[in-house]
Amino acid sequence: MKTTKFLSVAALAVAATVALAGCSAGGSGSGGSSSDTAAASCKPSSGKVTLDFTTWVPNMDKVVAIWNKANPDIQVKTSIVANGNSGTYQNFFNQLKAKQAPDIGQVEYDTLPAFRVQGGLEDIGACSGISAAKKDFSDGLWNQVTFGESKSVYAVPQDSGPMALYYRKDLFEKAGLDAPKTWEEYGEDAVKIKALGGNITNFAKGDVNQFAGLVSQAGGQWFANSGDSWKVDLTDAKSKKVADYWQDLIDKKLVNTLPSFTDQWNAAYDSGQDWTWVSAVWGANTISSGAPSTSGKWAVAPMPQWSEGESKSAAWGGSSNVVFAGSEHPAEASKFLVWLNTSTEALSALNKEANLYPASSTGAELPALTEGLPFYGNQKIYEEFATAAKDIQPFTWGPTMTQTYSDVSDGFGSAASGDGTLLEALESGQSKTVAALKAQSIPVKG
Repeated sequence: MKTTKFLSVAALAVAATVALAGCSAGGSGSGGSSSDTAAASCKPSSGKVTLDFTTWVPNMDKVVAIWNKANPDIQVKTSIVANGNSGTYQNFFNQLKAKQAPDIGQVEYDTLPAFRVQGGLEDIGACSGISAAKKDFSDGLWNQVTFGESKSVYAVPQDSGPMALYYRKDLFEKAGLDAPKTWEEYGEDAVKIKALGGNITNFAKGDVNQFAGLVSQAGGQWFANSGDSWKVDLTDAKSKKVADYWQDLIDKKLVNTLPSFTDQWNAAYDSGQDWTWVSAVWGANTISSGAPSTSGKWAVAPMPQWSEGESKSAAWGGSSNVVFAGSEHPAEASKFLVWLNTSTEALSALNKEANLYPASSTGAELPALTEGLPFYGNQKIYEEFATAAKDIQPFTWGPTMTQTYSDVSDGFGSAASGDGTLLEALESGQSKTVAALKAQSIPVKG
C-alpha cells in the first residue's frame, strides 16, 4: 500500500471543476494524472481474487451475488453502510490513512475532489474496459470522474440525480392549483396551502447538498479554480437570492422544518401535511416507501424556474464507484465496476432491488424506466427526469465539500429554528471553508 500525499493545486485546476451537464497495484498513490504509471501497473492479478466493496446502495449484495456466481475467480465481498455524509466518508479517510481502505467504495460526485486532493483514488484509466466504457455515459458525467483529463479515470459513474418537483396532484387539483412553473408561483402557492392547513414543503435544514442544487439552478457558483488557487464564494448574488427566498418562507412559517428522512418527515408527507418536494430522481422511492397511503396521488413536474419560460434544472446526489489508493487488484476491480455500471444484467438488478436510476445510457432503455408508475398515477416520471438531466446547470465542487456541508448545515439548523439566517449560515460556512483550505496548504484567492 502506498503512502498518500496532497496533489498540487495546479493538478486540480481542471480536476474539481465538475460540470453537472446531463452531471493498480502500484498505481500513483497521489492520484496523479500520469496514465503511463497506471498503464504499467494495472495488470491482472494471478490466482483467485477477493475484492472488498463498501456501499450504501440497499440490496447491493443481491446484485453482487449475480457477479459472484458467474465469476468464481473474482469474488466481491459487500459491506452496506450508512451514506457518505453520515460517517462513511470519514471512515474512508481514516481507512486510507491507516492503509486499510476497501478495494472499492461508493463516492458521490461532489465528494470526489476531496478524495483526489488527499491522494485517495487509483487512476484506473488504463485498466481493461475502462476507456471503452466512456461511450456509456454523458460527457458531463464522464468529466466528473476524469476531472477533465484525457487519459486518466478515477471512478466509474453509477447513478445520477437530476432534480424535479414531486407534488400531490390530487391536493393541488382540489385547491384549484396547477403545478407551479416559477418560484414566484411556488411562493404564492405556499400562502394558499398554508391557509388550507398544509405546508408546501419541508425545508431541508440538514441537506445542504439539496440547497447547493437550488443554487446551481439559479446560476450560482460556490467554487472556482484559476489553476494556482481556489476562489470560494458561498454568498454570490445567486446564492443570496436563493437564501433570501427560502428565508422568507421560513420567517412566514410557510414551510415545515422537520429533520429529513425521519419518521416525522415521512408522516408529514403520508398525511398530506406537506404537498411538494423538490428532489432528485432517487426521491421517487423515498416518497413511495415513506408515504405509502398516498399511492396514485403524486405527480412529477419540472423544477420551478426563476424566469418564466426557462428550463433549467440541477442535480442532487448521484454516485460513482472508486478504486481506493493502495488496492492490490485494480484490474479486477475495474472489470467488476464496468459490469456493475454498464451491463443490462446489473443495471436491471440495481433498478429492481434498489430503484437506482443508472448513470449509464444503457439504463435509459430498461423497461422499468420507460413505463408509467402506479404510485405516480401511471405517469412516466422518468421521462421527466431524463429531460431534467439534459438541463442541469454547471456547478463546481470544491475539495472540502463534506466539511462545507457540515458547517453550513449547523447554521441552517439554527436559522430554521429562528436563530440567525440562511445567509449568515452561508457566510459562516464561507469563512470556515477558506480556513479549511488554508489548513491543507491549498492556496485561496481573495
